[in-house]
Amino acid sequence: MIPGTENVMDKFKILVVDDESRMRKLVHDFLVRKDYEVIEAADGEQALDTFYENKDISLIILDVMMPKMDGWEVCREIRRNSKVPIIMLTAKGEEHDELQGFELGADEYISKPFSPKILTARVDAIIRRAYSSDAGEVISIGGIEIDKSAHVVRIDGEEVDLSFKEFELLEYFVDNNGIALSREKILNNVWNYDYFGDARTIDTHVKKLRKKMGSKGDYIKTIWGMGYKFECQCEN
Repeated sequence: MIPGTENVMDKFKILVVDDESRMRKLVHDFLVRKDYEVIEAADGEQALDTFYENKDISLIILDVMMPKMDGWEVCREIRRNSKVPIIMLTAKGEEHDELQGFELGADEYISKPFSPKILTARVDAIIRRAYSSDAGEVISIGGIEIDKSAHVVRIDGEEVDLSFKEFELLEYFVDNNGIALSREKILNNVWNYDYFGDARTIDTHVKKLRKKMGSKGDYIKTIWGMGYKFECQCEN
């Protein structure tokens, strides 16, 4: 069991979606060694059927290029109904593909070929942050309320629908109120690994987060050439 997630679930269930059976087996074997329960799907349609049949899925590892329904469509459909963490797998390395995944609400993006150990490390990190048993704190600032245990954000009393990564990004900003944060620092803390992609990934998430926050999005200031700063002097 992942440290910090004791008494949350007996075993975390992960859905692995890939049309290549060898890839599914590789990922399956590594995750099972880490004491995860793994279920599989071979195409996009089967992935959705499996997802809706299993209400206790903790995380989805989703390939992009698949028959019947590709990973983009699956991610879009799941995001209409669930905030479950999603890791996208793809053989493509172009920046626009990565940004499309984040636009659709994916939480991580890993290009093939990849190290199974790196994948499991990222799974561990997401599970730890999403289901930590000690995340019971509620933060309130400037009309924003962040309930860490419920993974819920309310702005002026109204619940805001944020993805897992948007929630983490807002939480990190609020925890560092008034502090200038470089894109590199944000990536290393919110994504929790040395990110080798383009730092403009952050800009995509910030843009979406600001829009969902309405007028409160103005608290997130752009520091040109560096990164961002959450700045709120008001008290609730």
